[in-house]
Amino acid sequence: MEEYIDKARNIYIKAKKIEIGNGVSFGSDVKVAVNGIFQIGDFSRLGSDCEIAGNNIKIGRHLFNSSGLRVGGGGREYPSADLTIGDRCTIHNNFLNVCEPIVIDDDVGLSPETAILTHGYWQSVLDGYPASFSGVHIGSGVIIGYRSLVMMGVSIAENCVIGGQSVVTKSLRNTGIYGGSPARFINEIVPLAQSEKIVKAQEILKAYEPLAFSRGIELAGNVRLEYPLMYVKDFQINLETFDYSGVEDSDTDDLRDFLRKWGIRIYTERGFVAKPRIL
Repeated sequence: MEEYIDKARNIYIKAKKIEIGNGVSFGSDVKVAVNGIFQIGDFSRLGSDCEIAGNNIKIGRHLFNSSGLRVGGGGREYPSADLTIGDRCTIHNNFLNVCEPIVIDDDVGLSPETAILTHGYWQSVLDGYPASFSGVHIGSGVIIGYRSLVMMGVSIAENCVIGGQSVVTKSLRNTGIYGGSPARFINEIVPLAQSEKIVKAQEILKAYEPLAFSRGIELAGNVRLEYPLMYVKDFQINLETFDYSGVEDSDTDDLRDFLRKWGIRIYTERGFVAKPRIL
């Protein structure tokens, strides 16, 4: 077994194999104990008060975890107790029960207090009571709202939106907006026309103006929109493909991080650090 220990911050990681990428950061009070591989990709962060147990835990690049994550629960010692999280995911004080495998694809958000279960039982099945043991798969681009619950055996199609306090009891095969208990289809997601995209991008920049002013960021002459490209000084962002190029600094970081709040999620090797207010 391999160990990674930081006594000053109360971090203890123990696994058969540990792979920690470049630029990974940890909060304090982090405890990881897995039987197989613990892998966390470049520029990811596990926040404070984090407990992870299971078989194999594989986390991609650019994960952001705020704090309070719990991975494990009943069945955490099973050979099937695997968790796989893709790139650019955001998770919070979630409970992920890994009795059976949980697979979370790229660009997924789990809102605070959301839970995923992979097993359920209580009274004897010989007396007719139910028991269920089955993994969960969440497709790329899914957002699951505050205090929601995903039940065992569920698969969620990519780019679905799950409303807050929903209970997903059955697989959702088609992209759309869902909510309720049990979660039901609410609406389709309709792409914007090109002209509507331009207007929306202009609205986002307008909304950024007072925040930029409060942080001493000069927009005039430094920011321009030539949709789908947005130029910030010598930094260029494609608002549709999320590609980027050019020179980054604290001002470009700040606008990039503001765009993230509108789902325009640009990830570079520079972390998410907003500039302090000066006004």
